[in-house]
Amino acid sequence: MALRLSFVPQPVCVVKVLSVKRNALAFVILVGAIIGMLAAGKYLDRTRKHGPLKLVGDVKGVQAPDFDLPTLDGRRVKLSDFRGKAVLLNFWATWCPPCKIEMPWFVELQKQYGKDGLVVLGVAMDDTEPPKIAEFAHEMGVNYQVLLGTDKVSDDYGDVQYLPTTFYIDRDGVIVDKAAGLFSRGEIENDIKKILASSHNSGAPQTSRASVGNTLAPPTKDAP
Repeated sequence: MALRLSFVPQPVCVVKVLSVKRNALAFVILVGAIIGMLAAGKYLDRTRKHGPLKLVGDVKGVQAPDFDLPTLDGRRVKLSDFRGKAVLLNFWATWCPPCKIEMPWFVELQKQYGKDGLVVLGVAMDDTEPPKIAEFAHEMGVNYQVLLGTDKVSDDYGDVQYLPTTFYIDRDGVIVDKAAGLFSRGEIENDIKKILASSHNSGAPQTSRASVGNTLAPPTKDAP
């Protein structure tokens, strides 16, 4: 009597294993995307409760609104402290995947162009505790100043609803460009070169009425 043995070819087993792995990876990615959307929804919800907006429309050539924000170590920093420097002002959050992509570029570009007058400022728009933000920044190897964002600074810069959002500010405090979303390292570097090329007190900013909203509205008191 012949004995039959069932045999599954090894390539089929490999395919099945790879299929299971792909499905598991897809599930992890899906869960991560859902978590990201929930976090983004929470952020967008908090930005809807805004006051008068200072920047609307095309902001190129507009004087960047000054601010007074706390750092991770408790100091206070104003944008006007860096007059004469070229400032890359980046709004970000720890839960923002594109932010994690560009942060290492900012680290490299700060090292490369810091001697030429570049100052990178990262404004964290998280609803989490400062120690957690500091831990995240340390893990990312951040070598530039991280500031704790507020609803007021978001309002002042046009109600920042998309992260990352970056403003390129020249040595006279004038906005040269704004970038909402993730751009390539090359595009970021090109914008940095533009603000570095500006000379301090090169002229009065050309303010467009279409670019500026209620600039004369009384400022709201900002909680520390």
